[in-house]
Amino acid sequence: MSKTADKPEVVQLPAETKIAAPGSNRRAAAQRVREARDRLTSTSGTRPAFDRELLRQYAQTRISASYVVILLVVTTGILFGLWMQTVSAGAWTCGMMCIHAAIIRCCDRFLAESPSLNLSRMWRTRFILLDLLYGVCWTAILIHPAGLDIVSNTLMMFLMLLVIAVSSMIAANLPIAALVATIPVTAAIVLNLVLSGTFDNYVLAVLALAAEGYFALLAHRLHSTTLATLEARAEKDALIGELEQAKSISDEARHRAEAANVAKSRFLAQMSHELRTPLNAILGFSEVMKSEIFGAHAVPVYKEYSADIHNSGVHLLNLINEILDLSRIEAGRYDLNEEAVSLVHVVADCHHLLKLRASSRGITIHEVFEQSMPRIWGDERAIRQIVLNLLSNSIKFTPQGGEIWLKAGWTASGGQYLSVRDTGSGIAEDEIPIVLASFGQGSNSIKSAEQGAGLGLPIAKSLIDLHGGTFTLRSKLRFGTEVIVTFPPERVMSALAPLTDEAPPLQPESTGNSSSIDKRRVRRKPIMIAGTGL
Repeated sequence: MSKTADKPEVVQLPAETKIAAPGSNRRAAAQRVREARDRLTSTSGTRPAFDRELLRQYAQTRISASYVVILLVVTTGILFGLWMQTVSAGAWTCGMMCIHAAIIRCCDRFLAESPSLNLSRMWRTRFILLDLLYGVCWTAILIHPAGLDIVSNTLMMFLMLLVIAVSSMIAANLPIAALVATIPVTAAIVLNLVLSGTFDNYVLAVLALAAEGYFALLAHRLHSTTLATLEARAEKDALIGELEQAKSISDEARHRAEAANVAKSRFLAQMSHELRTPLNAILGFSEVMKSEIFGAHAVPVYKEYSADIHNSGVHLLNLINEILDLSRIEAGRYDLNEEAVSLVHVVADCHHLLKLRASSRGITIHEVFEQSMPRIWGDERAIRQIVLNLLSNSIKFTPQGGEIWLKAGWTASGGQYLSVRDTGSGIAEDEIPIVLASFGQGSNSIKSAEQGAGLGLPIAKSLIDLHGGTFTLRSKLRFGTEVIVTFPPERVMSALAPLTDEAPPLQPESTGNSSSIDKRRVRRKPIMIAGTGL
């Protein structure tokens, strides 16, 4: 039993130097033009769609953080009401609540209206002005007790840092709004500390400026991260759109190709009668003329011409049969006529048919068959065609004096295999996919004097696929070729073991008290006695 060959590694042909496609160049140029136009029409140097998205996120953040701002304003108003006039603190709290309500209402109106890139500049200006008013109102409460020692510097620094942090986080998607909301507060606190003239206040002023710079940088980084996320999402959406468009184009082209292939296969499958009928007439009449049945030719050359016509007709008929078989397989109209088939007997018969052809070329064919192999369930005609195609290819491409090994045996999984190995010229690894394709021919086949249509291996592979088996081709230049086809274990018709249980009696046993002799007599009594009328 020969060792089952592994599937060959298909080596791809070396790719040529890629040249940039005109489509990619046009796409890159269009993208650069679009980016330049977006920067010119945008208010922030980004795409107008990004401006709209940033404003939308700013509005959503403002609305979601409204309760935090209300809590901060109310707490600050109560705290300042303990150290200053209650009426002033209440008036400031009411003013802050009105400004905050105006900001929330603008955010709701912005989110409720239909998206429009032309109105983004107007809403951007509104949000900036409202944040500026928001920051000025905070400045009024923080520097209101100027010249009075009611609010300590520590409390002012704490509130300033809290206001700057909250404003920077809320307005991070609109950095200008974050700056106009925090710069007035920081400037007022720093100016108030510097005018006091003490060293400690100078240190606090420097810390206030550092805090403002830190939170401004943090807001800028958050804005950059958000913008990068939007750009990545836009690129992803554009890529998905291009992939979907390319997929739709590819699917449409594939459907057209499949429809054309099916139409071609159906056309060829239906041309069996139209093609074979004139060929049968050509073969029949040329056979009559070649055999000189109705008398000898007046010119002896006509006999040779008749033989050439007959041989050409036989070759053309074989070629048409192969094309029609492949067309029926591709069209899904090849039905297997399955029965119990002995693989060894089929291989031996094919060897006997081609033995004379191999002997004329000086090729020796060795048979290595395992004995007592059960039959397989398959199409005998298809299996015979597989063996004939493989053996014919081996004889065709094996030089004179070469050898061919035919092997049949068991596979490791319990199936059966057939192996055809020769000492021919072999096939290059990069040409294996070519020879397995329809009408594909390798370089050795093209150079050979016996050129075929390139349908032997594809038909054999398709037929073994219909049986649920595998087709493996392993070859190397100047070392020969080996083709292994396997049939799955499900197609092996293993003999069943004999039954060990006794068969039930054909008649029920009697329940009377008759003796064994009477039972034996009843059992031996004939069913019908001739001439008794029974």
